[in-house]
Amino acid sequence: MNKKEFKRLQGMFLKCSPLFVALGDVIRQKIMLEVAESGFDGINVTELASRFKLSRPAVSHHLKVLKDSGLLVSVKKRTQIFYRAEFKKNLKTVDNLIHSVLEVVEAEEKLRLENS
Repeated sequence: MNKKEFKRLQGMFLKCSPLFVALGDVIRQKIMLEVAESGFDGINVTELASRFKLSRPAVSHHLKVLKDSGLLVSVKKRTQIFYRAEFKKNLKTVDNLIHSVLEVVEAEEKLRLENS
């Protein structure tokens, strides 16, 4: 792999890193599924906390990590904040990374076969 390609992939991994960190926790994975299931209206901290054996501050912490990674968006409705899943942009970023890595791997395999 040449240096230019290496730097490009390194940048792509760096861009995806917050997503991987956020989704690397089983509780956050479950929270994401609950939020996604809630649909466009979203779900608030109180409702999420009632579905898990976690305190509201613990759920808030997980929501912050997910929101900071871009996987969630928050919408204020009167005095409450509701969270909605934001998959499309993030999945596209990960999809680009996967395809780029596959291209590099396939090119390296082809080169290896040609040199055998």
